[in-house]
Amino acid sequence: MKELSFRFVKESDAKDILAIYEPYVKETAITYECEMPSLEEFKKRISDISADYPYIVCVFDEKIVGYAYAHRQMERDAYQWNAELSVYIDNKYFRHGIGRKLYCILIEMLVLQNVKNVYGGVTSPNANSEGLHESMGFVKLGTYHSTGYKCGAWHDVSWFEKQIGDYSDKPESFKSIKLSDKSKLNEILENMNKVN
Repeated sequence: MKELSFRFVKESDAKDILAIYEPYVKETAITYECEMPSLEEFKKRISDISADYPYIVCVFDEKIVGYAYAHRQMERDAYQWNAELSVYIDNKYFRHGIGRKLYCILIEMLVLQNVKNVYGGVTSPNANSEGLHESMGFVKLGTYHSTGYKCGAWHDVSWFEKQIGDYSDKPESFKSIKLSDKSKLNEILENMNKVN
């Protein structure tokens, strides 16, 4: 798929992104959300997340076919150097490496934000997502057993971790995406777009 391109999310993308998310909510246990959020609520989520973290969309033939974002992993100040990643792909575009490319972009940007560890929670079993994390050097930390009930069954969630920065005695504070070097952020996107 040579025509893939990647860019930051825009508020006007919300409807298209919500359409990708809908089957995950209504037909799977991949997300534990059970009711579809409204378009206004979803716009607010995009705005809230992208205020501090990277939120990236993948476009193919002028259509959004996948998206990914990072967000705060836990709330206390000492956790500021961690981020959790989420990725969703239009089911017609599975197995084209889109999830991997989106993750690569997020991780490169998070390094600029002084993030040291990234995490992924995967409803298990999910061979595609587990394979993505393992192939990108994530280590499986463990599993929460029967931790969510959806689609008529109890489900496990496996947690994956990857170190992306060095640990030091005096780490620089987390830097919002809005305060990160714009030229470096754009370079990350441009480099990925050149590969496609």
